Formats: sequence, structure tokens, C-alpha cells
Amino acid sequence: MSIPASTYRLQLSPAQDFAAARGLVDYLESLGVGALYCSPILQAAPGSMHGYDVVDPTRANDQLGGESGRRDLVATLRAAGLGVLVDLVPNHMGVAVPEANPSWWSLLRDGPDSEYASWYDADLSQPLLIPVLGSPDDVSALELVDGELRYYEHRYPVAPGTGDGSPQEVHERQHYRLVHWRRGNAELTHRRFFDVSDLAAVRVDDPAVFDATHAEVLRWRAAGQLDGLRIDHPDGLSAPGAYLRRLRAALGDDAWLLVEKILGPDETLPLSWPADGTTGYEALREVQGLFVDPRGEALVDAVTAEHTGVREGLSPTEHAARRLVTDEILVAEVRRIAALVPGDDDPEKVRDAVAELLCSFPVYRSYLPEGRSSLDRAVDTAATARPELAAIVRTIHAGMLAEPDGALTRRIEQTSGMVTAKGVEDTTFYRWNRFVALNEVGGAPDRFGVPTTEFHARAAARDAATPATMTTLSTHDTKRSEDVRARLAVLSELTAEWGAFLRTASARHPLPSPSLELLAWQSVLGAWPITEERLAGYLTKASKEAKLVTAHVDAVPEVDEAIAAWPGQVLGDPEAVAEIEAFVAAIAGHGRANALGQKLLQLAGPGVPDVYQGTELFEYSLVDPDNRRPVDFDLRRRLLERLDGGWMPSLDADEPDELGAVKLAATSAALRLRRFRPELFTGYAPLPASGPAASHAVAFARGGPAGRERLVAVATRLPVGLEASGGWRDTVLPLPAAADDWTDVVTGRPVDGSAPALGSLLDRFPVALLVRPA
Repeated sequence: MSIPASTYRLQLSPAQDFAAARGLVDYLESLGVGALYCSPILQAAPGSMHGYDVVDPTRANDQLGGESGRRDLVATLRAAGLGVLVDLVPNHMGVAVPEANPSWWSLLRDGPDSEYASWYDADLSQPLLIPVLGSPDDVSALELVDGELRYYEHRYPVAPGTGDGSPQEVHERQHYRLVHWRRGNAELTHRRFFDVSDLAAVRVDDPAVFDATHAEVLRWRAAGQLDGLRIDHPDGLSAPGAYLRRLRAALGDDAWLLVEKILGPDETLPLSWPADGTTGYEALREVQGLFVDPRGEALVDAVTAEHTGVREGLSPTEHAARRLVTDEILVAEVRRIAALVPGDDDPEKVRDAVAELLCSFPVYRSYLPEGRSSLDRAVDTAATARPELAAIVRTIHAGMLAEPDGALTRRIEQTSGMVTAKGVEDTTFYRWNRFVALNEVGGAPDRFGVPTTEFHARAAARDAATPATMTTLSTHDTKRSEDVRARLAVLSELTAEWGAFLRTASARHPLPSPSLELLAWQSVLGAWPITEERLAGYLTKASKEAKLVTAHVDAVPEVDEAIAAWPGQVLGDPEAVAEIEAFVAAIAGHGRANALGQKLLQLAGPGVPDVYQGTELFEYSLVDPDNRRPVDFDLRRRLLERLDGGWMPSLDADEPDELGAVKLAATSAALRLRRFRPELFTGYAPLPASGPAASHAVAFARGGPAGRERLVAVATRLPVGLEASGGWRDTVLPLPAAADDWTDVVTGRPVDGSAPALGSLLDRFPVALLVRPA
């Protein structure tokens, strides 16, 4: 199997298309990248900025440059020796613009007689509901134009022989009904992507549908123009294991196959999945957790309780958020499952039992017959929490075990993942804001930090079991960039100072919710400097996702106005700005040390590391769309050229560009070494430091048999405590084989002795990547 040394994730869009990506290939090659990792590139909805709303899986996206642009990009990558990894979306297709999606247009026009009737997970025994009307009686606005039904800018087909009469009469004869947009959550007749009615689920479990929707990417693979696929949201599929087995057979055993699967801290991929690994959120949690001081948890809890006036654990917050999802957002899905439950119980009680079960899974979903323990735990949790529903819950359990491939099992497994994603990632992580550096996709906010012993054990397991899995620190879906999290991790060491700042700042500029204040002030500190526009956009999204004082569906205008005005008030207050800048100045240097440590450990550790676009420099972004802003690649080119010319930047510099170049130096050194010395990145052994500050170093050795390794990565952790204790003092790092011919490839300096003093080794940068000859 041809696995790249590393990947570079590029977000393609009409503004950054195939031609633009082609123009970056020489830079990526120079940086040391092994493969370009593209966002979805099949034909997407008009104007799509992300590509996840595919409307035609049979061709490359013409908004990115079409087939010729794709071929030219691949040819340029091949000439540079780079691989190609593409993001594939099998679960759903975009239906917001029906005329752009040939299969959806045909389904709307012809209903069960459509050649695409088997494509969508929809109930075709009744008209498809399209929740688009602005009011319940807005059907009066329909018009007949050129043989189509029009609702303002929206176009819909008319079935043959049904076009006579008024627009309203014609509408009643169609295989679909345009209804008020609020009816979608409770009455929709097709399965969606989460709660997005404009993304309709596709039945790739049907072999014919699989063949039709995958023919183009498989053609690329057969032509040698594709090295691997990243499968988006496999939890949404009816049978992910069967899908992956079919895909693996079509791709061949030597293709690189990754799944965007979010694992719990102690969860592994099902053994029956023929995937090489995940997209790396578990590694993100482990690496970042090293830089959070567990001793700060009690004080962080105290600060949070003082500010909010309550002490609420993560578990009850999660459960309440999940029930909100089942009871308000995914009502149609819950009803559909309840209709499959055997027995003659009260329908409302059955729906309640289904909802409680869906909210009780310890992980996103089970995969019967594998993963039964997760299902059993969910059943026990739901039955214990709601004894009056226990009999129905256990009936559901028995039905699932009796028919692991049955409709009831499939629907519950698909929907539990939706409930968890919407309830935890998109609600709880905006509500439970005691320490938002941990509120990350794949994260465990109630686990305050990761001990070095756990980090090493999980890294060694990754090397042994899934060496071809991806690792990551930032993605297009992360709630905040790696460098924001690294800076916020410093607050775990400065909890008293954080509490004092929060107390003063929130009193001067309050927000409508104490929880939102916690999130807002951490976001200000983590992403500083930030513009009013960026901060307003983020807080507007965050407050609506939290659904505490306003929401996307039921917005509260006065609350929305107050939140939108808050950034301008804060940034327009010289005293507030001065206090923010003073606090940021106190933590920013330590945050950069954390960021460099995270980056080096990820790049040098087991797995295939991905670099999200722009993060080779310090980059302080918040959630999408903030993390999709244009990247200044010209700056990165110039800095890399200066580094290659012998320039060595300093962490003591005042210039942001020079500070960023330090991260670029570490990133390029590690990526180039991975690409040109791959034999160094095998095996894994923890490498303990010795001395009074040993706990502030985390190091490992790779690239050879035990005791004779040829690569060592070392990073500084908990830098505030290190500084307060007097620095490294007599702490040393005994190197493997007592060799004395090591070189730090980040700085280019030779290492002094076989047990270098960490004070000398890390005097320029808080990280080092050591290599010795064979």
C-alpha cells in the first residue's frame, strides 16, 4: 500500500479552485508534504463554498475547473511526486436547488416511476415534503412558468400530463408538496443529513446506487489519478461496514482508505471495517491534552461556578441537549423509529422510550453485531433513568439483537449518531463552557488533560495497530484552531488570573447569558487579535447553537442584537482592550510553546499527520466559516525561502511573521524528514527525562530497535509551571544507545553529549527533533 508521509488539507472553493491548488504544488513540495488532501471535488450545488452538497456524483465540479482542471492538478501533483487524497460524501446529496441535481429533479417529477427512485432514503408511498414555504399558506405564491412550478427563485418540475389548471391545482397533483419550513423537523418524509433538509440521504447500501454514485471516483482510481479516499460521516450510512467492504473491493487493497469517524476516548474502529484508520480526532485529544494542567481543574470549576451560579456536570448537560434534539429537531426520525417498535404500547410513550434510548449511547452509535456493549450500556442507562419506559426500551433491545440487519436496528444506529453529533458537538460544546480548549470534536471536556503515561500508551498502540491512520490538530470542522487551543491551555496553569480577568471583564461588558460570557471571553483571549466582524459572526453562531437565550429557528431579536453589538462595545472600549492585550501578552508566549509542542509531537508521532491549510504558521481561527478564510500563501513561500537561505527566526521577536516562521521551521523540518527519511518514523518508545523538571518534558524515540532508535522528538509541557519552578535546572534527556552524534534538525545544531541538558537543548525553541546517522 502506498501511504503518503503526510498530507496537506486544502479547502477548495470557487475562490480556491483546481488551478489555484495547482499553483501551490511547488510550495507544498518544498514544505515536505507527501500528498494533497482535497475537500470534496464532485459537482456541488451552485455557489457551494465547501463541496459537501454534491448534486451530481458523476463528474468533477465545474465550479472548481471541471474535469480538465482536475486532471491538470493531478498531473502537476504526480510530476512533483505528491499523492492525492479526496474527501468523498456518500451519505447525502444536495437538494436545495432541484434543477442542479438531475436525480432529485427526476424523483420529484416522476416519483416512484423515476429511474432514481431507489437512490434516496425516502418514503415514496406519499408525496415528498419540501419544507420551503415562508408561511403555511404561502402556496398561494406559486406560479407556473415554462412548464415548471416556481416559488420565488425556487424551481420544481411538473409531472407529465399534470400541468393544466392553476398553480395550486397543479401542485396538488405532484409527487411532492411544498410546505412551511417549520414542518421539516417533525414531518419530513426523507432522511436528511442531521437536521439539514436540503441534504437528502442516499441509499448507497443498494449495490446499484453504490455503483452509480461511485463510478467516477473509481474511474479516477483505475486511471492512477487517486491514491485514497476520506469517507465523510460513515455513521450516517445504513450499514457502514458493508459499505466499506464494497468500497475496498472496488478500490483495491493498495488504496488508502480513511473514515471520518469520531471515536470515544476508549473506542476503536470495528474490526470488520477494512479501513486504514480515521481522520485523527482521537490523536487531537491526546496530543492537546498533554498541555492542560490537571491540577487546575478544581480552580477552573470554582471560577465557572462563581460566574454561572450553578455547578452542573457534563453528563446532565449532554443529556438535556440530546433530548432537545430528539424532541424538537429530529422528531420525524424518532417517529419513524417508533413506528417500527413491536407491541401495542401508547405511541407517545414509545416515542419517549426511543428518544431516551437514543440519548443514552456512550458513543456515537453501535454496529451490531460488533459494538454490542455500547448498545447494552445505552439500554441499561435509559432503563435506569426512566423505569417507566424500561419495558419498551428492552423490547427495542431484543428486537435489535434478533435482527442486527433489520430496519429497527439500522434506524436506531443511524439516528443515535445524529443525536450525539447535534446534541454534543453542536449544542453541549457551546453550553458547557468551563474550559473550551477541551470542547472539541472528538474531545472529552470532562477529562481535564491527558497524563504522559496515557499519551505514550495510546501512541504506541497507534503505531502497532493503525500506523496508516491520519492524525490531526485542526480541521475544517474543529471548533477552534490548534493555536487557539494551545493558548487557552495556559489558563489551566493560571486559573486565579483567569478568574480575576473574567470577573472584571464580564462586569464591564455583560452578555445575555453567563455561559455565553464564559465562551466569549475565552474566545477573545484565544483568538486575539480579532476583528469586530469575526467576533460578532462567531458569537452569533455560538449563541444560536447553544439554544439557551436564542436559536437558529426561534431567534430572539433583542438578544441577537445585544450579542451582535457586544464585540463593537468591547473593542471600542480602550480600557477593556488594554486589559485584554495585557492578559494576552502574559499567556501568548506560553501558548506558542504549547502550539509548537503539539505540532512537533503530532508530526513526528505514529500515524500520517495532516496539516490543515495555513497552520504551518501560528493561526488563530474560530469555527467555520472563520477557519475557511483565505490563507496568505505568498507570505508562507517567502518565509520558507528565507528559512532555506539560512535564516533562523526567534521566539523573542516582535514581528508576527517572524514568530510564525518559528512554527514553519519546526513544521517543514518534520515534514521533510518524514518524506525523505520514512524509515525513521517506525516504532515508538517513550523517552523519559531525568531531573527536577522532568515532568515538563515529553519525549519519544523512533526509527530503530529498542535502545538504538535514530529519531527523538521532545517538547515542553506546562511552561508556566516550568518557569515558576526555576526552569530546567539540571534536567537532562538521556538519548538512546548513549550516542553522541545527534543533530536537532529544527535548528540545525549538533547536540551536546548523549544526555543533553534540556536547558541547553531547548534554549532557542521549546521543541527539538533529533536525528542521528544510521
